[in-house]
Amino acid sequence: MAAVDLLSDKAIRAELKAAQKAGKPSKVSDGAGLVLNVRPTGVGWWRQRYWFGGKEGMLSLGTYPETSLAQARVKRDEARRKVQAGVDPSEDRKAQKAVQQAAAKANARDEAGLPPEGSFEAVAREWLSIIHAAKVSEGHNARTRIRLEQDVFPWLGRRPISEIEAPELLTALRRVEARGAIETAHRIKDACGQVFRYGIAIGACSRNPAADLRDALRPVQTRHHAALTNPEDVAKLLRDSFDYNGQPVTRTALLLSPLLLLRPGEHRKLEWAWVDLDGAMVALPGSVMKRTKADKEEGPPHLVPLARQAVALLQELRPLTGDGIYVFPALTSRQRCMSENTVRSALRRLGYANDEMTAHGFRAMARTMMAERLNIAAEVIEAQLAHAPLDPLGRAYNRAQFLDQRRSMMQAWADYLDRLRTGAAGVAGAVG
Repeated sequence: MAAVDLLSDKAIRAELKAAQKAGKPSKVSDGAGLVLNVRPTGVGWWRQRYWFGGKEGMLSLGTYPETSLAQARVKRDEARRKVQAGVDPSEDRKAQKAVQQAAAKANARDEAGLPPEGSFEAVAREWLSIIHAAKVSEGHNARTRIRLEQDVFPWLGRRPISEIEAPELLTALRRVEARGAIETAHRIKDACGQVFRYGIAIGACSRNPAADLRDALRPVQTRHHAALTNPEDVAKLLRDSFDYNGQPVTRTALLLSPLLLLRPGEHRKLEWAWVDLDGAMVALPGSVMKRTKADKEEGPPHLVPLARQAVALLQELRPLTGDGIYVFPALTSRQRCMSENTVRSALRRLGYANDEMTAHGFRAMARTMMAERLNIAAEVIEAQLAHAPLDPLGRAYNRAQFLDQRRSMMQAWADYLDRLRTGAAGVAGAVG
């Protein structure tokens, strides 16, 4: 049996002095693979030589005198026991170091208020900031983040994303569904699905459990904005709007609603800078339209041809609000546009309940009656309503704006509404 414990502290000190005096390193052995590399600096480095799997390995055990001879021998014996147990000491040390580093990193993230690395919340927040924010508007991204923070993170946020299964996700979604927010539950499921797909892409998980929940939630009941489409009802609405005796700005906003066919948010935020009365055209910047983030930033403006009746209403309004930013400013401040409830409140004041007619309903009214009463092609109407084609190829290649057709359509529509309001055409004469 090979000799062990060959060194003493006295012998080591003598070797260190000799190395310093000679100005060159040396090596002394304590047996069983433990050696001390002696440096001219007066420091020794403990090394443990071992064989594992037919290959030589070398393990650092510290420096002398910080690591004493006795401590080095304890470490040597521990390494030899690991080899006998079939464990590579170097690889075992690397594994322990990785565990310690992971624990330290986890503690640091926890102290900083960050979710665990690889958790659903960590991957979701990365997706929100890198992918989702680049695709959607700031408001859309914020709404998605809030939904996840309120309805998913409290229950699944700290769970490793790779361990989450469909039943767990469904339980979280059921809580949302239970409070009657069916559409929100579906939106959250879709957002979670995108988070899992991103997790798969970056190697954080291997599958998307949200895909298994396709038919697990109660279906969303499609709700359409209330709108009048019967010519007699529309004729009465037009007469009531014409006789509205509230604020002049509100009256004009109400009268222009069926003539501009903008979404309510676009309508109330309309700026004079976008209005060309001489050219009878409104050009809404892409940034205010309901579009993808890329189309908002790079897409063309949405053009709204103005019928003679619309031009006349805007000319009448200009002396009242033309010196400000907004066509329809708030009553309390010219620096803000009118409230989102203004047109709706005017309709309520005229006696139209929310389930009868809404501000958004003017678009549905036009969509239906232009097709049924004026025989206008659907694609021309859709272009005026700024509805994107449903299929991806249509969105990618359909650049037609039908501007000439829309000019004619908007004038024909305004004339038709005039005939309805005055009774000149009657119900039977509604077909143009």
